[in-house]
Amino acid sequence: MSVLPLVIYPDPRLAQPCVPVGGEDLRALIADMFDTMYAAPGRGLAGPQVGVMKRVFVMDCTWKEGTRTPMAFLDPEITASGEMHEHMDEGCLSIPGLLVSVERPAQITVRWSDEHGHVHESSFDGFEARCIQHEMDHLEGRVTLDHLPEQARAEILEGYAP
Repeated sequence: MSVLPLVIYPDPRLAQPCVPVGGEDLRALIADMFDTMYAAPGRGLAGPQVGVMKRVFVMDCTWKEGTRTPMAFLDPEITASGEMHEHMDEGCLSIPGLLVSVERPAQITVRWSDEHGHVHESSFDGFEARCIQHEMDHLEGRVTLDHLPEQARAEILEGYAP
């Protein structure tokens, strides 16, 4: 297992949609992604953030509080979203030092496969729901900046240097 180099904005890979995993064995990559996420230190990491253009991400929303709850998501799909939305500042390992206020549904239901090929469907709320949506944005070729109006995006990027 090893720490992988992070892809940093404005690398064009961060704007490309990913392709389905389709049953590939990604266990070694997932282990490396967890090592990279913990070393960064982040709570989620998607394939494009390490140059892998596959629909895969890892997350562990509780490890910084002392309890590890690592989860790997392959070919995830949001199957339902709650009606209540929340604004929150989000950071991104691929856009270091920049926080962007993003509005997202507070509750979602997701279907995905894990690294062993088992299919899951579960509902998430709070920070876990936000983290999943943030990582799924990466799989669609979106970053937090894409949630801003053009003028606000230009202003926040003025003088930004990773």
